[in-house]
Amino acid sequence: MLFGERLLSTRKKKKISQDELAKRIGAHAPIIGRYEREEVKPSVEIATKIADALGVSLDYLTGLSDIELDKNTVDIVTSLQNLKKEDQQHILTTINALIRDAKARSTYA
Repeated sequence: MLFGERLLSTRKKKKISQDELAKRIGAHAPIIGRYEREEVKPSVEIATKIADALGVSLDYLTGLSDIELDKNTVDIVTSLQNLKKEDQQHILTTINALIRDAKARSTYA
């Protein structure tokens, strides 16, 4: 999917109008439509503002990732990466155990 398609899809899924998104990023509404139709490409700075306003990663909007990470998840991962390696390992061990347990519960539910 191209940037414009992902922008349109995400914006509609989050029920945000072009006008509202434009206000959130400090732009005019017509430019959002032009981005969605792939008539023009936003600058990296504007694309970042759009991703932040929609609460998704820039990687998702640009097609570098097919996983639509929400901003909260990205913030948690960023916080984790800023910790000491030993602390990261303890946290990841706990998270992996919780994920394993959740998968097991869903299998038997």
